[in-house]
Amino acid sequence: MTRHAQTSIGAVRAAAVAGGYGTLALVWTVTGRGFPFGPDDRGNGASPLRALTPEVGAPLFAAVLLLAAVAALILHGGAVPRGPARVALPAYLWLVVAALLVVVPDSRLLTVAGYLPVLVVGAPFGYPPVDYGDVFTVALATQALSVLTGLLLARATLRWQFRGNGACVACGRSERTAGWATPAGAARWGRWAAWTAAAIPAAYAVTRLAWAAGIPLGIPAEFLREPRDSGAVWAGAGLGGFALLGAVLTLGLVQRWGEVFPRWMLGLAGRRVPIRLATVPATLVAVFVTSASVGLVTADGFLTMFTGEASLATLPMLLWPFWGVALGAAALAYHLRRRGACRDCGRGAPGLVPAARTGAY
Repeated sequence: MTRHAQTSIGAVRAAAVAGGYGTLALVWTVTGRGFPFGPDDRGNGASPLRALTPEVGAPLFAAVLLLAAVAALILHGGAVPRGPARVALPAYLWLVVAALLVVVPDSRLLTVAGYLPVLVVGAPFGYPPVDYGDVFTVALATQALSVLTGLLLARATLRWQFRGNGACVACGRSERTAGWATPAGAARWGRWAAWTAAAIPAAYAVTRLAWAAGIPLGIPAEFLREPRDSGAVWAGAGLGGFALLGAVLTLGLVQRWGEVFPRWMLGLAGRRVPIRLATVPATLVAVFVTSASVGLVTADGFLTMFTGEASLATLPMLLWPFWGVALGAAALAYHLRRRGACRDCGRGAPGLVPAARTGAY
């Protein structure tokens, strides 16, 4: 498949999804109903869009998304415009991507991802005692659609920029690949990113697990009684356990066992870990964490959410923006280290396991 064909297919796919989303927003505008964000959205206290009314939000979504679809179709044409348009087109698309990935979603995507194992396993037994209709809402589905649209637009825009710069559309490499993008370079900065991305959720997990154990870490002892009596502390412990597991898996991005399945994994031992098995979940969690952090740190009363006054309990959550960025960077470094030779352009070394050769573990 030619470079133009690869760029074209991705751009058409992104334009179709963005156009469909924009058409949905147009329906919200015309009918005056269905806008899933703003004051009418239940549970939107930590959403950056909590004050966006349907009268303003619906037409704004429609205009931005439909224009993004048109821009993606321009990418489909393959022409690289000259002058200001060469900068304005990708700049607009990247702004839309940032809004779709970071501003539109809120903490609910991350919360559902954290509780999903419990929800799936416990559903037949009626646990947890929640109304699933209140969990899997239209607003949540729309946020997921925003993330999908943002990722597709990001990929199409990036490939178009690769092509415009004379690089391989498939891998982004050219005759002058930057040092940071080489396996050795990515191994160096990827270690810092991975350890940072593991340390922050580990700190969050420590506070929640301490509360479950009856230790009022970061909060006065009297504020721990009510959640322990109601059982809410165990829900927090579940999120803490999920965060701790995520921290361990994050370290796999710079460990040998993150590249080759360990011996105790029967049927998989010794086989290479597929790159996307690590990078896709890491990228999604990075997006969810970053978007959740934007909503949380801008929410009213965030610093006093646990005790009615500022406390150390919110400190790990204040670090979430760095967690999201670091995790995304660690996933990118993992990809750059392990991608090997490109099937399209032939650049890159085939079959290497860079972590083992660079001491990244």
